[in-house]
Amino acid sequence: MCKNNEDSAEKKAFILLDADLRPYQSDIPGILGGHRRSKLYGRLDCPTALRSIAKGGYVKHRVFFSDEQTAISAGLRPCAVCLPEKYATWKKEKLQ
Repeated sequence: MCKNNEDSAEKKAFILLDADLRPYQSDIPGILGGHRRSKLYGRLDCPTALRSIAKGGYVKHRVFFSDEQTAISAGLRPCAVCLPEKYATWKKEKLQ
């Protein structure tokens, strides 16, 4: 007797961070990636992040967030490369 694929498939757990930078498990992957040390967040397909990951120097401090508000609440800023408009707004607000 064959089992239904849904019954036999293991659910993948993703580790995301909350606004207090505490990790938690989620059934849904994060939509934004970040770098804990640099305190920045961006798209998962950010070319700068992907280049850094390919070199191996970024992965150790890589974090994931479920949404932008959580990343901002955690104290991270937008990436200047993949989120240039949001970065410009952040920079303008910071300088005021």
